[in-house]
Amino acid sequence: MLQFLAVMQVLIVVAMTSLVLMHSGREAGMGGMGFTPASQGGTHIVERNLTRLTVVFAVLFFANSIALFHYLT
Repeated sequence: MLQFLAVMQVLIVVAMTSLVLMHSGREAGMGGMGFTPASQGGTHIVERNLTRLTVVFAVLFFANSIALFHYLT
């Protein structure tokens, strides 16, 4: 079980990092370089969905961190 939680933690961190990098902040980062469909219109929808996904992965990260802590103690 510990190995599964550890692998999930790494996958969640990689996904959350890429989601955060996809956010466009003043045309900076990967979002401003055209890696999101924002360059084709629909900026608000894309940003809203990226924000939702980021929050979901942040909650998963938090829950998985607590599960790892309880499993290790």
